[in-house]
Amino acid sequence: MSYTYKGMIYSIKSPVQSISVNKNNIVVTDQNGSKLIKFTNVIDSKCFLAWIYNS
Repeated sequence: MSYTYKGMIYSIKSPVQSISVNKNNIVVTDQNGSKLIKFTNVIDSKCFLAWIYNS
C-alpha cells in the first residue's frame, strides 16, 4: 500500500511491525525496514495514522 503526502509517495508493506510517533514525525517499520515521515502539522500525522490503522 502506498500513501501520498505533499507529492511524496511512501510505500508501506504489511505487516507493519512498529509505529513510533513524536509530534509531527512518524517512523513506520515494515518488512522493508524503517521509514521516517515528517508532517507539517498534527492533523496530517493523525490522518496518516488513521489510514495505517484502517488498512
